Amino acid sequence: MGDVKKKIRVLVVDDSAFVRRAIIRMFEESPDIEVVDVAGNGKSAVELARSLRPDVITLDVQMPVLDGISALEMIMEQCPAPVIMFSCLTGKGGEKTLKALDIGAVDFIDKSSAGGAMDIGALAKELTAKIKVAAGVDLEKLRGAARKPEPGPAARGGGKSRGTEVVVMGTSTGGPPALQQVLSALQPPPCPILIVQHMPAGFITSLAARLDRNSSLTVREASDGEAVVAGNVYLAPAGWHMRLRRKDGGLQVWLDPEPAGHLHCPSVDALFESAAEVCGSRSLGVVLTGMGKDGAAGARAIKMAGGRVVVETEETAIVYGMPKAVAETVSVDAAVPLYRVSDTITGMV
Repeated sequence: MGDVKKKIRVLVVDDSAFVRRAIIRMFEESPDIEVVDVAGNGKSAVELARSLRPDVITLDVQMPVLDGISALEMIMEQCPAPVIMFSCLTGKGGEKTLKALDIGAVDFIDKSSAGGAMDIGALAKELTAKIKVAAGVDLEKLRGAARKPEPGPAARGGGKSRGTEVVVMGTSTGGPPALQQVLSALQPPPCPILIVQHMPAGFITSLAARLDRNSSLTVREASDGEAVVAGNVYLAPAGWHMRLRRKDGGLQVWLDPEPAGHLHCPSVDALFESAAEVCGSRSLGVVLTGMGKDGAAGARAIKMAGGRVVVETEETAIVYGMPKAVAETVSVDAAVPLYRVSDTITGMV
């Protein structure tokens, strides 16, 4: 007989008994995941995390005794584990979710989208995928390895500046803190930056506001038809592909829900392919942490048009899926750890 595959041990923390029971039922028959215990408040969560050392923790944000953010801080300090937050992204929930990702949570599930009657089937599918990704994450990266600057001169891979007309970036899991690190260290470039971050509706507005506060760049959620300005950053709204088009000699944003065939909407591939078509060799694509391979086809389009591509290395990527897919598809112009991405962009625009 071969070795029995070890199940991913999950601690479920939620003040709702209904949610706790629902998640237990989800994984009763699972060959890959088992719920090792449940907790109804943050204080119990920290105690169980210390004693059980689970592989993954699902953690509600709003809880009695000790809230999810405070519990997360204690868990990351005392007994680090990959954590998936259960968050409501409406109102102040988006800001709390961003804070959790900064502290070290791997990902989140949007509870608000479940409405009154939770869609258990859809939730089970999303949660299963996210638990499997979280279980494979390197805890050192969550605890800030990506933030450690390396001594010595900054990397300037990919050759000299050559009048880049647009920087396009794509990221997914682990993206919000990665974007914050890159943009806060970046001096306003002589071209606009357009970003696709895979996130549900209602979250991008909070993310844009936070990135705007914490950098010298002007960061906002993109609007259809607006002219893009050098030194400004535009985030694709959830549910819309963000593309570029040229009008009256300048570049402007074009938002379109079609084609619906992309796995993600917005799609990194759609943005990158548009940059390749409109800006050709004067486009620079940057791919950061994220699961899947969105961006690989777009990176190929940029390279075929004579543009350049930068990826984050495995050393710092929370999830090395998207950067790896790009690096396997094209010959990248620079592969650098997260703390060198901003300097690399500066050296190439």
